[in-house]
Amino acid sequence: MRPRDLALATLIAAVWGVNFVVIHVGLDSMSPLLFCALRFGAAALPAVFLVGRPKAPWRWVVATGVALGVVKFSLLFAGMAAGLPAGLSALVLQSQVIFTLVFATVLLKDRPGGRRVAGVVLSGAGIVLIATQLGLDRPLGAFLLVVAAGAAWGLANVAIRKAGATDMLNFMVWVSAVATPPLVLLTLAVDGPAYVWGALRGLDLVALGAIAYIAYLSTLFGFGVWGRLIARYGAATVAPFAALAPVFAILSAALFLGEELHWYDIVGGAAILGGVLLGATRPPAPAEPAPAPSVAAGTAA
Repeated sequence: MRPRDLALATLIAAVWGVNFVVIHVGLDSMSPLLFCALRFGAAALPAVFLVGRPKAPWRWVVATGVALGVVKFSLLFAGMAAGLPAGLSALVLQSQVIFTLVFATVLLKDRPGGRRVAGVVLSGAGIVLIATQLGLDRPLGAFLLVVAAGAAWGLANVAIRKAGATDMLNFMVWVSAVATPPLVLLTLAVDGPAYVWGALRGLDLVALGAIAYIAYLSTLFGFGVWGRLIARYGAATVAPFAALAPVFAILSAALFLGEELHWYDIVGGAAILGGVLLGATRPPAPAEPAPAPSVAAGTAA
């Protein structure tokens, strides 16, 4: 990759990592469902009128909108609101690599290679280690909500793969548009119109900044640039950079939220990220043997 594109891929990973701190801040001002609805609504409008019609089949746009927008992020936000720390949430969410392999094997009849299976086992060991250290500061219910979000992300990955989207910005705008109406209805049903109206009236600059960061910087800018990098270099080259996001999440959570890191977080996190990278990268191709020198070449020498 060119240095400029290498820097862009790292920047997007940093944006997605800091995202978890921003979510933590936003949840201080609004419920998880309302935050999700506002996030996807802001990402969809007015962009949906500017990107043109969906370039992927509608059924996969809808499937991704439900699995990713409605289910995954609602569960993630709920888990963080229930007390799972931001940095730890970023790590536990990487359980998606396990669910993606399972769903791809069952639904798409994929045959995972040895590296992917080994990566899943390594990531699973890291998640189990972290799970053994749950307590009052990291509730079991919150942990399970984020694991469930990882499962929803795994389903969304299958839908995204089936969609075959070539323009990720267009795709994510329409996914956001699909996710917004059910999220609005869920918010009204669960939180109630009175809460929603009061929360909207009480939004301050910090809450609005959190919505803007996640909708515009993380979603539109992030996926727009990410899609262009994948189109230029291929998913196998670009995808491993996403494993940097939890690293940036942990660092930013420690810096801005004062979250502590324990030995089991470091060891478990290293296992999770190592498993993600192991499954996302390909082994180097064996070098081809050099051709035997020709008679003419030998004579010339």
